Amino acid sequence: QVQLVESGGGLVQAGGSLRLSCKVSGKNIRNNMGWYRQAPGKQRELVASMSAGSDINYADSVKSRFTVSRDMGKNTMYLQMNRLRPEDTAVYYCRLVAGWDYWGQGTQVTVSS
Repeated sequence: QVQLVESGGGLVQAGGSLRLSCKVSGKNIRNNMGWYRQAPGKQRELVASMSAGSDINYADSVKSRFTVSRDMGKNTMYLQMNRLRPEDTAVYYCRLVAGWDYWGQGTQVTVSS
């Protein structure tokens, strides 16, 4: 059984930082993975992706502020978020594509102004 469990969300003031974690069980994280977010009333959008070959892409809105990484030993993907803005407020999800499409349950990030 494949499970993705996000953690690390919370309430932070604008300009602050958070680090999200996505712990994966049942599949190796050396697959195509990504971080997505969904704000109230908006569609889910890609924040950052990391391919099996470690190619990384970021949404324009988070470039130079967010960094995606993974720890193969812990089978965990991370999203370091710096200089957070109120518009970053959303539920953040991790995704793994390995034959099937797997999603975590999401973690809430709220940035106050």
